[in-house]
Amino acid sequence: MQIAQIKLGHFSQLASRIGELSAIDPQWLLVFASKNFLVDTPLFSELQQSFPLAALLGCSTAGEISAGGVSENSCVITAVHWRFGVPHCALTQLENMQDSEQAGQRLASQLQMPMAGVLLFAQGVHINGSALLAGLESGLPAGLPIMGGLAGDGTEFNQTVVLSRAGVSANGAVAMAIPVGVSVGHGSYGGWKPFGLARRVTRHEGNILFELDGEPALDVYKRYLGEYAEQLPSSGLLFPFEMLAQDYSTVGVVRTILGVDEASGSLILAGDILSDGYLRLMHASNDALVEGAESAALAAQGPSGEVSGLGLLVSCVGRKLVMGGRIDEEIEAVAGVLGPNMSLAGFYSYGEISPLQGTLGCKLHNQTMTISILSDSQNE
Repeated sequence: MQIAQIKLGHFSQLASRIGELSAIDPQWLLVFASKNFLVDTPLFSELQQSFPLAALLGCSTAGEISAGGVSENSCVITAVHWRFGVPHCALTQLENMQDSEQAGQRLASQLQMPMAGVLLFAQGVHINGSALLAGLESGLPAGLPIMGGLAGDGTEFNQTVVLSRAGVSANGAVAMAIPVGVSVGHGSYGGWKPFGLARRVTRHEGNILFELDGEPALDVYKRYLGEYAEQLPSSGLLFPFEMLAQDYSTVGVVRTILGVDEASGSLILAGDILSDGYLRLMHASNDALVEGAESAALAAQGPSGEVSGLGLLVSCVGRKLVMGGRIDEEIEAVAGVLGPNMSLAGFYSYGEISPLQGTLGCKLHNQTMTISILSDSQNE
């Protein structure tokens, strides 16, 4: 597996650096960039012209991750040449949030079997991420790892975009089949700590939370947030929900607030929640988040230790807000575990997609560092 990567601060830099990607004759390119970089420049047309046969996929972000660390308002392009040829990709458009599960089913129907796993990127605002994932899983073999994330838009939560061979779309979802023969590793970990009372979910519809303990969910949430309530929904990234089962046991999933509806007093979460379950607020420290990233890297690496290949890092924008100027520390922690032979690429997202540790099922995570490793035992 040969990998080349460039980071652009301005579109004008592409012409002088595209040769670095062409040198390995890539079969697919992974692109993570700010929304403006994807929407306001001819990046897509230039990549399409320069690599007419290669698969293209990626999305807008809330921060770009490369071998050099974390950047903003930039574009990171990672090119891959491997012995498996051009990977097969599926693409669909979401009509609205209620179309999320059907969109996943449409992607599954387009993908070609067999495969070792799936990379998935989708718009990050008007979507039920867990429903999208459920739809995709319903058409794939049980236990097949699905990895990726929901696109970001800085902290604006206004509009995100997805890049595919068809162009740049505000409503798209793209999935890439990972060929059989590619070794896939994955890990996910948060580092957030619960606080306060567990509140029972007394009314919700999918990913829209209307009531906690019989009260409007937005009212309850605002009481906890205090002065941060005026900054919703972006301040919700600092205080996600831990999901608990009916017996108060943790289910290993965290939910972020994507939006609020003042009229109905509801919170729009990134994915589904448990009926008659409980939610509890969480917060985090910098050290705990860095330790969480390191734990995710160790899980993805597995018992075999250091390997060479591509490490895909998808981390939550909420972690970035909490860590501020120390955000590079979680990337440095991951790089320290994975070693110098692993090429890193990724982004800060509105939702992370990865198998749940210790289970076969894949989940939509929030406030989590997820790491996926793609390696080829017969490296070229």
